[in-house]
Amino acid sequence: MGESILGVVLAGGLATRMGGTDKGLLSLGHRTILDEVLNRLLPQVDVMIINVNGDPARFSSYPLPCIPDSISGYLGPLAGVLAGLEYARENGFEWIASVAADTPFFPKDFVFRARAAADEYNAPVVLASSFDFERSKWMRHPTFGVWHVSLEQNLRDALTDGIRKIVLWTDAVGGADVRFEHKQGALDPFFNVNTPDELVIAQEGAHL
Repeated sequence: MGESILGVVLAGGLATRMGGTDKGLLSLGHRTILDEVLNRLLPQVDVMIINVNGDPARFSSYPLPCIPDSISGYLGPLAGVLAGLEYARENGFEWIASVAADTPFFPKDFVFRARAAADEYNAPVVLASSFDFERSKWMRHPTFGVWHVSLEQNLRDALTDGIRKIVLWTDAVGGADVRFEHKQGALDPFFNVNTPDELVIAQEGAHL
């Protein structure tokens, strides 16, 4: 491995199920969800940025670059990944590692294992996956991935052509996945907060 990795926190969504509130800024004990996300990501990457649409002043308490989508129209997480790839290329990074701003318990070895899988499978992108016990199958978490900067133009073209579903595109470019196991009954490490009820679950999980 060895190449530099840019951490990109995807916080550009509209959060419609939370009334438009930035999910990462919601309280999780004495901290915010984003605090926990950044603390988990920091040891895993060389530099961090936040992908934010709208007024970046919302995140002014965080001393990190805030970059918007480079394509207008709120096209979803892939647009945030593209913005991250552009920033990475302009600043000399070989890879980006994307994480969601509303997922506070993701594994502390996520980036290391995903990069190792990229080398093992010679894949330009690797997504995280975990087992869904209710559905009895492995589920990919498409906002959690490592992406090589060589994907930039391909992704821009895909977004221009109307592609929005992440796994549809990652499969097309030879992507792989890396599995993170957890015990049945335990909180999925990629549990994310989309609703008020899920915020309660996250707040309870933060005290476990």
